[in-house]
Amino acid sequence: METYLVGGAVRDKLLGLPVRERDWVVVGSTAEAMLALGYQPVGKDFPVFLHPQTKEEYALARTERKTGPGYTGFETSAGPGITLEQDLLRRDLTINAMAETADGKLIDPYGGKEDLDNGLLRHVSPAFAEDPVRILRIARFAARFAKWGFHVSHTTNKLMRSMVSNGEVDHLVPERVWAELLKALATDNPTRFFKVLAACGALQTVFPECMPLLKVETEKSHGQADIELAILQQAVTQSDDLAVRFAALMCDLDQGTAAGLGQQTLGALCERHRVPNACRELAVMAIQQRKQAQAADSLSAAQLLELLNTLDAFRRTERFKQFLQVCAADMQANNGDYNSARLQQALDVAQAVRAAELQKQGLAGKEIGAALQQKRIQAIENILRQDCQGSSD
Repeated sequence: METYLVGGAVRDKLLGLPVRERDWVVVGSTAEAMLALGYQPVGKDFPVFLHPQTKEEYALARTERKTGPGYTGFETSAGPGITLEQDLLRRDLTINAMAETADGKLIDPYGGKEDLDNGLLRHVSPAFAEDPVRILRIARFAARFAKWGFHVSHTTNKLMRSMVSNGEVDHLVPERVWAELLKALATDNPTRFFKVLAACGALQTVFPECMPLLKVETEKSHGQADIELAILQQAVTQSDDLAVRFAALMCDLDQGTAAGLGQQTLGALCERHRVPNACRELAVMAIQQRKQAQAADSLSAAQLLELLNTLDAFRRTERFKQFLQVCAADMQANNGDYNSARLQQALDVAQAVRAAELQKQGLAGKEIGAALQQKRIQAIENILRQDCQGSSD
């Protein structure tokens, strides 16, 4: 029985990145032997175990055979006769098909280290084409490693295009698409994710709403196409909150579509990818209200309060902050500067008006609601008046 550190941990270690989790491959063992050593089984489709102390994943070396469409259509074989090289051969990219021995020796049968040095995303074997999720993964790696200039191999891009043309991409399931999109949004250059998908033709299938933003013909783009997602890229500088970045992406689609994204189209996109409600709600709010919020300096006290109520800012203060970050990203993408001070100030003074104080005055029921609104308008008018006086001075 021999164990090897594999995959992302080896890759990130060579890149000088922090290794957040470690995966291991076990060669020359069986499921029964692992159980006897105290390992805990967790794999349903193939033997994966948790180490009794570290809780890191140890998988028996395995091979796969394609039996049907999509990423679940595989038959897995694991046993003591399967070699490390056979296990690494089934992996997606050469930079993910390296291993390390217990004493730190690199095992690299498919040229992953050289591709890592050259910034090349290249498939290990033709079996890459059997799993459509790998298209999303390679696009996500392109986004993650964009600052090092990583690019998709021409032969790999050609293989990805064939996966699109033969319908393999049609079998992607919503959960995997959303999971890879979230990981791409978490990178410093999420636009690259969409560029790679466009370059292989998968964008039309996975994110057809992005097609109006495509700038060039992708046939000769060698793994990357030109797509404009300026608001999303500005959101990266504003926040690492994935809900903010998703909402910014939706604003890009809204801005880049002739008639706007539209409630129905946005709803269909969110339904298709099973977008969580928090992300969906922020996106809808940003598309519908960002322009009025950006014009807050020209709004009256009553209009400011109406906008705050529409945004549910009194109850959902954290989402309100997210909304302001999307507004800022949108303005910066359009060569403007957004000052959220007026809207935030209006919220602060309006929040200081309490319904409990009105109850003490003998008001009840609908009277309290009407009086609360009026008092809040007055409070906002006071700060607007003070700002006018301050500017005139």
